[in-house]
Amino acid sequence: MTHPILIELPTPILTPRLILRPPMAGDGKAVHEATVESMTELKLWMRFAREESSVEKAEVNARIALSKFILREDLRMLFFDRNTGSLIGSTGLHHCNWDYRTFMIGYWVRTSCAGKGYVTEAAHALTRYAFDELKATRVEIRCNASNLKSRGIPERLGFELEAILKNEDTLAHPEITCRDHAYYARTSIEGLPALDVSWPSVMV
Repeated sequence: MTHPILIELPTPILTPRLILRPPMAGDGKAVHEATVESMTELKLWMRFAREESSVEKAEVNARIALSKFILREDLRMLFFDRNTGSLIGSTGLHHCNWDYRTFMIGYWVRTSCAGKGYVTEAAHALTRYAFDELKATRVEIRCNASNLKSRGIPERLGFELEAILKNEDTLAHPEITCRDHAYYARTSIEGLPALDVSWPSVMV
């Protein structure tokens, strides 16, 4: 098998409204601003949003994420408005198993951009990227079973609900009474809705 660090990954990923790319040096300020704006919503589901935030910490996190992307350990991406260049949210392919080509999509969106279909579009693009470019055999999306907004993403994209694992969610805020995790998965792009998505041959 080719060592994962030698696998070339073309970026950015382009959709009608979005640009998805790995974090870069200098992204910390925008990520910090989006996180602070969205703290009330994010802290319910994301542990990082319950920690003290600063531009410096966000910048360190962005650079670590880029290093992990280069090492192919974790493929975090930020997604931006294609017209304005403003940061909308974060997504990526996580839990990368390069032997079996399995990945998990994660995501969050800033509050001012919620409810506009951006996360669905980003997750859709990553699903196609995983199967078409990375030759994935399985792509998962996991979320708290009570997080209906998050669960709507894989359901709109035709992911199959494979299981609900009881008391498995250790990341949700203590005030969330449901600790169950919903596991959705796809093993191909068969039946996936159409999307105009492309990625150039700029390798990272």
